[in-house]
Amino acid sequence: MDARPVVTVQHGESVPARLDSISADAELRMVPSSQLAAAIGGTDVLFLYDFSSGALESVWPAADALRWVQVAAIGVDAVMFDQLIASDVVVTNSRGIFEEPIGEYVLGQILAFAKDFRRSWDAQCVGRWQHFDTEPIAGATVTIVGPGPVGRAIARLLRAVGMSVHGVGRSARNDPDLGVVTTDLLAAVADADYVVLAAPLTSQTRGMIDAGVLAAMRPTARLINVGRGELVDTDALVSALRNGALAGAALDVVDPEPLPTNHPLWTAPNVRLTPHNSGDIKGWRNTLQEQFITNFRRYMCGEPLRNVVDKRRASATSGSG
Repeated sequence: MDARPVVTVQHGESVPARLDSISADAELRMVPSSQLAAAIGGTDVLFLYDFSSGALESVWPAADALRWVQVAAIGVDAVMFDQLIASDVVVTNSRGIFEEPIGEYVLGQILAFAKDFRRSWDAQCVGRWQHFDTEPIAGATVTIVGPGPVGRAIARLLRAVGMSVHGVGRSARNDPDLGVVTTDLLAAVADADYVVLAAPLTSQTRGMIDAGVLAAMRPTARLINVGRGELVDTDALVSALRNGALAGAALDVVDPEPLPTNHPLWTAPNVRLTPHNSGDIKGWRNTLQEQFITNFRRYMCGEPLRNVVDKRRASATSGSG
């Protein structure tokens, strides 16, 4: 009888190709998300490489041997459901891979706004040499909503270039990375030149950036979202941009996602859209697989797994970090 654990890897269009090294110690099942139901029975370990798929919930009754789920992302909102949360199944995520690149993305968007690179590019395209002044970023105020690992990485980088950083979270405190953390979202955004969303998606944070919050922001402020698209009331954002109540938005995540071709966000003024790739630097897929292999070795040796998620906190209704 084969005593090796069964490791099922659920993938999407991109198929991980670096996991053969664990095949000597495990029965390795590579399945697309649409075929997870046929493979979940007897699975001990599930690697959700297709992290945005909600397929696990639909096949949960057949997950008769599952002990550990690793998610190929930092956010686990797409994975969490009541039965998984209440179970003894351990969930781990992919902290340590995406945080610094996301921080670089946020800094890049801030620089693009402040230095108006789009204006220079447009002038270059028509051969026009036209001087204009730009904005400084040193001393500008940034409010980061969601003081988790991503928010902290963003804060450290922005503070290093001289920006004044504050945070919004579940509890008020002084923080070495985020400075003053407040629970008062409206007050925090009112004083900000840039508002950066890095909060997880929960029932409490869904739609937290609504018309009232957008109205509280300065008309010269910019919104940058690297959390989840559902944190923002999209219709209210489009209206604020069209009415000049907000100077711009850089959105790596949107609601709905992917964005339909006729959606008004495509043509809203001063919007910069990217396809949910703020953390995806070259080699990230290989790094995800190597991280899973390292954790699997720990699993086989009976050592504590890295990046264990507090399932109840991750699904809690109590806020942003």
